[in-house]
Parts: sequence; structure tokens; C-alpha cells
Amino acid sequence: MAIGFGFSRLSAWKLKGRQLARVAIIASALLAGQAAALAPEHEARRLMLAIEESVAAEHWGEAGEYLNRLQLLDAEKPVDYHYYRGRVMLQSSHFNEAQAALDAYVAKAGTEGSHYQSALKLITEIERARKETAQVAPVGEETRIAVIEPAGDKRSASLRKLYLTDSDREALVLHLNSLLGIAGWRQDQAIVRLDRPADIEYRLSVGGNAISIQEMQRNSSGGVTRTTGQIPVFGVNPQVEWRCEPAVATCWVYDPRDGSRLFQLSPSRSQAQEIAQTLGKLIRNLQAPSGS
Repeated sequence: MAIGFGFSRLSAWKLKGRQLARVAIIASALLAGQAAALAPEHEARRLMLAIEESVAAEHWGEAGEYLNRLQLLDAEKPVDYHYYRGRVMLQSSHFNEAQAALDAYVAKAGTEGSHYQSALKLITEIERARKETAQVAPVGEETRIAVIEPAGDKRSASLRKLYLTDSDREALVLHLNSLLGIAGWRQDQAIVRLDRPADIEYRLSVGGNAISIQEMQRNSSGGVTRTTGQIPVFGVNPQVEWRCEPAVATCWVYDPRDGSRLFQLSPSRSQAQEIAQTLGKLIRNLQAPSGS
């Protein structure tokens, strides 16, 4: 009995030893795999190569997956990333996303960029596509549309009270200019001082059935360039699209006539949404025969 018991314990120890050895081998393999993982900068380049190959083969879904992985990677993105993102977004008819990416590529790569000419042609293609689909409601999960509340709602009453006016139209114009004054775009977003004017600002006024927009751009020496334009509201959809692009620290409000960029704003989603919503309400007010 004693011998049998000793043999049994010895066999159990051997079995346990084999199990521990197997665990050690597996653990070593896992550690080796982790040690062999590419550093972020090399992984970024590997993903870029995969993106280039997928786009060349017109495997757009696969290219999109690689782009998403690269976007989440904690590493500096190669300049060409913006170009290929623009191509993939354009293929999916996400025009705003595509143009933002291509604009970023042109700005970063400049005329020396290997895809500079192609990027410019794609931006023109986006412009043409927007014109062709100007009357078609935008689709896709990237789109943001300002929700317009019914006329005569409590919000309008509160705006009239806030700006000490009996006119919804005047209250909307005052509120919109107030919002635009706060949300002006600045080259340096690190320190924002409201007592210093933004690099790009806007001012609105209304006359007849049109909205007049003045854009003010300040250069590094303090000079100001002013440009003006008008939006006739007849036949314009009052649902105004907006979108924020963290990569370029900018929010955009789009022209409801053709989807082109109308306002370049600071990277605040809540401000961009409220500006788009207020602009839509102003358009609808001007379209109403009894608007005042």
C-alpha cells in the first residue's frame, strides 16, 4: 500500500509538472508575440500600405476598415492618410467627410505632395456631385441635420424676451450673430480669449427674402479681409447640415442650397448645432408670408 501510494503521488507530481511546463510554453509564446508586435509608427506604415493596396484593387470596404484602425492608432498619421480617406469617403458618397480629408491633405502636403493634382481633381468632383444632388436629402450616418422646432414655440418666445424685441425675425438675427461671435474660428485653439477677435468671423443681416452674410478673415499682421454674399431663401430647405472635424479642429455649417461650406467655426459641436438650428429657423421665418 505504501509503495502504491508513493508511486501515485510521484505520477501526480509528474503530471502537474507537465501541465506547468505547458503553461510556461504558452505564456512564453504569448510574450514573444507581444514582443514582436510592431511599434505604433511601424504599424501606421503597415496599415498605410494595406490601405494603398486595397484602394488600388478597389476593395473599398477593406480600405475603410484599415483606415478606421489607423485612425484609432496612437501614432502620427502619414500625410497620405488624408488623401486615401478622402477617396474612400467619396466612394461612399460622404461628400463632407471626403472634402474635409482632401482639404487636410492639400494643406499638409502642399504642391509637392505626390497626390496633390489628384486631390484637387477629386475636390472638383465633389463639387460637381453636390450640385447634382443638391435637391436630394443627405443620407449616411456621418450627416448631422439641425432639428427645427415648430413656429411659435417657447424657444422663440424666450429669444424675444432675451433680446427685448417683439419680432421673431429680429430675435433670431440677434441670437445668430451672438452665437457666431462666440464660435469664431481661431488658428490657435490652445488659448481662446473672447476679448480678442477670432481669425474668421461672420455677421448676418436680412433684407427682403435674403440673408446677407459678411465674412471677416484676419491675417497675422492684423489686417482684415471682408467678403459678402447672399442666400435668397426662396425654395431653400430650412434643415441646415453641420459637422465637426476633430482632425482639423473645425466645425462646419453647410449652405442649405448646395451643401458647400458656409461657416467655418470653432470645434464645439453644441455651438455648431445651435447655429445651424437658428439659421434654419431664420430661413423658415423669412419664407413665411407672415414672418416678422
